[in-house]
Amino acid sequence: MVQITKENGMQHAGVPFAWVEVQYPDKTQWDETGFYDMVEQHVAALREQYRDYVRADVFGQNPYFRYFRKFKKTYPVMMQFESVLLKGREFPRWNAVTAVPFLVELETHVLCGTHDIDRLMGPVELYQAEAREPFAGLRGDEVHTYPGDVTGRDAGGIIFSMIAGADARTCARAESCHVFYPVFGVPGQAPDALRSAQTRMAEYAALLAKDAQIACELI
Repeated sequence: MVQITKENGMQHAGVPFAWVEVQYPDKTQWDETGFYDMVEQHVAALREQYRDYVRADVFGQNPYFRYFRKFKKTYPVMMQFESVLLKGREFPRWNAVTAVPFLVELETHVLCGTHDIDRLMGPVELYQAEAREPFAGLRGDEVHTYPGDVTGRDAGGIIFSMIAGADARTCARAESCHVFYPVFGVPGQAPDALRSAQTRMAEYAALLAKDAQIACELI
C-alpha cells in the first residue's frame, strides 16, 4: 500500500489530506459501459441542478476557490465545472481511471487527482513548499511549487503541488491500474469535509471494476 505522511509543519497547519488507493483488475474485467452510463446520468442531473448557475453563489465561498485566489490562480475545478455543465464540453473519456475523480470534482467541487503507485519511488511526504521548486509537470513542461502551497514528494522528487498540479513521472497513464486518488484539503479545513469526495471516489471505482481492491485513508 502507498505510504503517505505529513511533515511536522503540515501537522501544525491543520491541513487535512485523504486518499483512495485502488488496485484495478485487468481491463477485460472492467464495466466501462455501465460506468459511463452512470456518468452521463449524473452529468445530466448536474446540468438540471445548476441550470440557473451563478458563479458567486456556487464557488464564492468555496475554500478551494479562495485558496487558489490567494495565489492569483483560477480554481481548475470551477473551470471544468463550467466547461462541462455550461459550455457543453463532452465529459472526458480517454481514461476511465481518471474519469473517476473528474466526476467527483464536478459533484463535490473538491480538488482531487490521480497518481500511478507503480511509478512512485518510496513513501510520499506532504509539506508546505518554502520556495519555488521546479519539477516536470503533467504535460512535460517545467512547472514549480509556490511558497506555502501543499506539496507532495517521494524519493524521486516532487509528485504534485495543489497549485501546479501533478508531475510527469507519476501521473496516470492509459495503462495505469494501481493508483491513488488524493483528496486535497486546505489549511484550517475540517477533515470531514473530504469524506464525501473520498466515499464517492471509492463507490465509482467499484462500479467501474467490481473486483477492484479499494482502501481509504484520511490524515
